[in-house]
Amino acid sequence: MSESVPGTAAASSPGSSSRARANAPAAASAPRPAQRDAFFDNAKYLAIVLVAMGHAWEPLRGESRAAAALYIAVYTFHMPAFIVISGYFSRSFDGSPKRIRRLVTGVAVPYVVFEVAYSLFKRWADDDPAHPISLLDPWYLTWFLGALFIWRLTTPLWRIVRWPLPIALAIAVLASVSPDIGDDLDLQRVLQFLPFFVLGLCLGPEHFRRVRRRSARLLALPVLAGALAVAYWAAPQMNAAWFYRRDSAQELAAPGWTGAVMTLALFGCSVVLVACFLAWVPGRTMWFTALGAGTLYGYLLHGFLAKGSRFWHWYDHGWVHGPAGEIAVTVFAAAVITLLCTPPVQRVFRFAMEPRMEWAFKRDAAEPDRRADTAGRRAREAQDPAAAGTPSGAAGGAGTAKG
Repeated sequence: MSESVPGTAAASSPGSSSRARANAPAAASAPRPAQRDAFFDNAKYLAIVLVAMGHAWEPLRGESRAAAALYIAVYTFHMPAFIVISGYFSRSFDGSPKRIRRLVTGVAVPYVVFEVAYSLFKRWADDDPAHPISLLDPWYLTWFLGALFIWRLTTPLWRIVRWPLPIALAIAVLASVSPDIGDDLDLQRVLQFLPFFVLGLCLGPEHFRRVRRRSARLLALPVLAGALAVAYWAAPQMNAAWFYRRDSAQELAAPGWTGAVMTLALFGCSVVLVACFLAWVPGRTMWFTALGAGTLYGYLLHGFLAKGSRFWHWYDHGWVHGPAGEIAVTVFAAAVITLLCTPPVQRVFRFAMEPRMEWAFKRDAAEPDRRADTAGRRAREAQDPAAAGTPSGAAGGAGTAKG
């Protein structure tokens, strides 16, 4: 339609045609702000709510089989969902100065800030003054930022190899049977969650459209119901540590070969449940859509309350472990994480989450950002889980009280 207007004008006035040709290059080069995709914002918000609920359910698992089943079911897919989305929005990472600068300010700096903040918080709230501050040993939620930094740096490699996903799965399998990897940078998690990031790199918009079809939504319902039933059956004997990908099989007191089996089995289950989750994520703008831009804030900030609830013995009250208490804890977790994703919270903590830090970079590294399509760039970067949340996650996603 926009192309037909000049054509009509040309038929009626040659002068207007010449003016249109003169203005065409300027019009063609004018930047068009990229619009945020409500679907991904909705997915990130709903996933971060599940992260907070999972942390709230963790102390209830021992006395509530229902809480344990929900915990296992959610942990099967909420972290992989964040990582898949992170991979999807990392496809354009090419190692250029502009991208590296964004990686440093949006991932590396928050990692350092919150690793120090969490360590100081533990010293104070848990009365543990000897707790070390170690940037090589992520404590609690910060592991996801360290992992995302490493994954994103490797993106150009995954974009050129012939079989990226099988290679990533092979690396994850090898990690799961390698107890000597150590705890530096939570490398076990980096390697065992790697296939989900690579999967996101391999996906295109058409894949997300496919899981949002009506037939996919209908199929997702019995699959999710079946997953909850299996989780309820398995909860009493299932070691939830398998879902954290923090340890090798040997460290979980299992034979080495089970690491390979569990890695592949959990990957398949997680991908299926991620698809089911995405199938029911609304694609239109909802009341919570704008909160999807602040999920990194919610992810990192809610950890202080999640850990504090253990340090301050909130779960020692008997009523918390009854049905009413479990519901109240779930609602409270959802409300808190929602509040922490709001724009006022983002403005307060932006100095730590998204610092500009132009003073730290050479002018030639920062200059492309100023010449670029500013509105479009900000929209794309805000959509990026590295800047807007994950963990997560997830984001991020997240683990349990230990991660």
